[in-house]
Amino acid sequence: MTISKPTARSVKIGGRLLVATAIFVALSACTSSDNSSPDVASVTRVVDGDTVALAFTNTEETVRLIGIDTPETVKPNSPVECFGPEASERTKTLLPAGTKVRVERDIEARDRYGRLLAYLRRVDDGLFVNKSLVIDGFATPLRIEPNIAYADDFARAAEQARAAQLGLWAVCDD
Repeated sequence: MTISKPTARSVKIGGRLLVATAIFVALSACTSSDNSSPDVASVTRVVDGDTVALAFTNTEETVRLIGIDTPETVKPNSPVECFGPEASERTKTLLPAGTKVRVERDIEARDRYGRLLAYLRRVDDGLFVNKSLVIDGFATPLRIEPNIAYADDFARAAEQARAAQLGLWAVCDD
């Protein structure tokens, strides 16, 4: 998913440089709300609780959900962790194949494994998937600078889930 910067032609009118058309076109592309805009993708599969594969218009990307961590189920040379299968199943329930999602990026685009880093919201109802997983006790907050736009929200949601003994908070030791 590469978005290139538009080029603009400048026109001098009455001593002023006009680039309004280029600015309008650039802003329209960034704020488009249709399902074909660059920030909308379709889920192709759920890898595990915090990783999904998304199909964009011209490419498929593995996407790591920013700001959260779910127990491991597919990490090489690691055992399946407490509540991992349940977290993966929950993500599959929230994001079945074909689900349209709005992809929101933060400061850093990719992790050390080359995965796209993103917050996901379902297009049909606006559900904030990253936060939903924390609210219901399927994920814990994972604060990694500089991608911390929602870190405080996730921390508050986790405190509430823990106090209510939801999900992993009810069955896992740590």
